[in-house]
Amino acid sequence: MSMAIVDMLGFSVGAIIRHPLRATLMLLAISIGVASIVILTGLGEGARRYVTSEFSSLGTNLLIVIPGKTETTGTALNIFSGETPRDLTLLDALSLKQHAQVHRIAPVVVGAANVSWQQLSREAPVLGSNSELLELRNWKMARGRFLPGADNTRASAVCVIGSKLRQELFKNENPIGKKIRIGDRQFRVIGTMASGGRSIGVDVEDIVIIPTVSAQNLFNTPSLFRILVEVRSRDALEKVKQHIIKTIKARHQGEEDVTVISQDAVLGTFDRIFTSLTLTVGGIAAISLTVAGILIMNIMLVTVSQRTTEIGLLKAIGASQHQIQSLFLIEASLLTAVGALAGIAIGYISNLFIHYMFPALDNMAPVWAVAAAFLLAVCTGLIFGAMPARRAARLDPIQALARR
Repeated sequence: MSMAIVDMLGFSVGAIIRHPLRATLMLLAISIGVASIVILTGLGEGARRYVTSEFSSLGTNLLIVIPGKTETTGTALNIFSGETPRDLTLLDALSLKQHAQVHRIAPVVVGAANVSWQQLSREAPVLGSNSELLELRNWKMARGRFLPGADNTRASAVCVIGSKLRQELFKNENPIGKKIRIGDRQFRVIGTMASGGRSIGVDVEDIVIIPTVSAQNLFNTPSLFRILVEVRSRDALEKVKQHIIKTIKARHQGEEDVTVISQDAVLGTFDRIFTSLTLTVGGIAAISLTVAGILIMNIMLVTVSQRTTEIGLLKAIGASQHQIQSLFLIEASLLTAVGALAGIAIGYISNLFIHYMFPALDNMAPVWAVAAAFLLAVCTGLIFGAMPARRAARLDPIQALARR
């Protein structure tokens, strides 16, 4: 007897339809495994996209100056000597503008303080910086103006507040020109930030921005948290980086006690971390496909024992061992392929639901992960279906017909 591929497909589909419970169990096992891969890789990829987006909002061609020298081991240079890194000062920041390729400089002081107006008050993050921070971080104003571009070495009792903070303190009233209390000092509101505009560690909607020296006075500290340096072109990043190190070293009595990192370096590091994380969680999820494969193998071994008469009849009328084996492998492949498609659908629906709950997380699984999950599921069906298929193909037709 010669069986065409169409006949084999029809025979396998018929066998699946005749045993709905067995088919459902196999489909469920495969779909759960594939859905796990799609969901977990989607979460990993979503986290990577989120961090990339957060850093992109910092601006382009950005260098970040951090106090303290960090070696490749990730530990501070003076951690074992008992010394602490020298403070970064406002004069340090201003001295960096001497290079022709430096476009903008934004010294940063961070802290938290109680912010109040009339009877309303709340704790809010306070950011001290200068007028160049707005363009450097690509933020937008809703109304009013940003910090003045006057002498950066003098304190000024003006502030800019975020949209969420404006709504909580002023409701529908225009805050421009009003005086609010930040800690133990009064500041006049000169502008409000537009909604959105979020960057690492800073929610612009919930923040108060004041001049650098005012923030240093408010928090009683001469030091800066960071210095943000925007370079005019990407090609000049390394030159400006060396200029920063050389300038700070000269100002700090020959001590190279700062770390200068670029936005690209930070993005590259996070990209590698989250890519590894995505692959790891995808691999963990793939283990469930191995469990599903074992279930498929056990179910098909039971199937072989239940269908011995059918197998014996096929062999008696001329079906070869190869054809019998192919029938069982086609059946396993069909079930795993359909189960994989169902798992992909479940995974996508789950990812859409997660995205609905957390809109900031773009957690759609990458195409490569979906394709890999599908192929892995089909391969699982073939690998774990091979042993039951070989067992069925080796049955003696006479003993099979006698149900032995």
